[in-house]
Amino acid sequence: MSSNIVLEFEKPILDLRNQIQKAREQLLTEGSTPARLKSIEQLEHNLTELEDDIFQNLTNWQKVQLSRHPDRPYTLDYIPRIFENWVELHGDRNVGDDKAIITGFATIDNQAIAVIGHQKGRNTKQRQMRNFGMANPEGYRKALRIMKLAEKFNRPVICFIDTPGAYPGIEAEERGQGEAIARNLKEMSVLKVPIVCVIIGEGASGGALGIGVGDKILMQQYTWYSVISPESCSSILWRSWDYKEKAADALQLSSEQMLNNKLIDGIIPEPRGGAHNDYELAASLIKKELMKQLDELNALTSELRITNRIDKFSNMGVYA
Repeated sequence: MSSNIVLEFEKPILDLRNQIQKAREQLLTEGSTPARLKSIEQLEHNLTELEDDIFQNLTNWQKVQLSRHPDRPYTLDYIPRIFENWVELHGDRNVGDDKAIITGFATIDNQAIAVIGHQKGRNTKQRQMRNFGMANPEGYRKALRIMKLAEKFNRPVICFIDTPGAYPGIEAEERGQGEAIARNLKEMSVLKVPIVCVIIGEGASGGALGIGVGDKILMQQYTWYSVISPESCSSILWRSWDYKEKAADALQLSSEQMLNNKLIDGIIPEPRGGAHNDYELAASLIKKELMKQLDELNALTSELRITNRIDKFSNMGVYA
């Protein structure tokens, strides 16, 4: 999918692409000559070098911007491209159906699995319906209901994480937001089936952790994962959003930094320029990694998986 929205650091790339497009149009209208063909070839070479230079040297804040790109694929974009036989399940059987979290069952290469993921909206109406991907307690309770069903029928669980945080409204607190997330942390830590979590956009705070305790935690290349967003961190420490770039660096929230700090297990590469540029390739790269992880986890006993999972999270945050 080619995006119509261009981030500030992408503008030089767009300008060069436009030059190439004009040069190609000139070939059609004025005819092909060796000089014109050589010129286009050089422009395309320059474009490749420019893209490599920009995307290999992105700041943490620029990666945050990419993770929030309005055209970035969401859970419902990935599901039909990665899984087959998708059946969505609704409701927590208590309060209601939280549209910010998608749950259901599917197959991946004939293996039955459960899929859980945050879902944002594309336009104003969808964003309101999905609450900008910020789940209420009933969303986390719905997710837990599906996880327990998956455990009952021995199906691995795949979680797609993409949220600016759990919904912080008064009504969410009244219905037990903290308790719902805490219960998910507890239950996921001892769930008997394999759990693979993939951060596909924003991974913020307890909103991400509520479906983020797994045997394997993976991040797409241009995503972030942190206890707090750069803007909120900036507003707390400096009483202003103006220091969000400095906060993004201090939080060490990029996929490379998270892997170096041993807080995640792997990075899934993205198409050139980000996942929003090629949904199909982005999905195939995720599917390839999911298949690899599921094969490894299915070979272990449930007791060993649980022991490894608990040890993995118990060792986080320990430093000398």
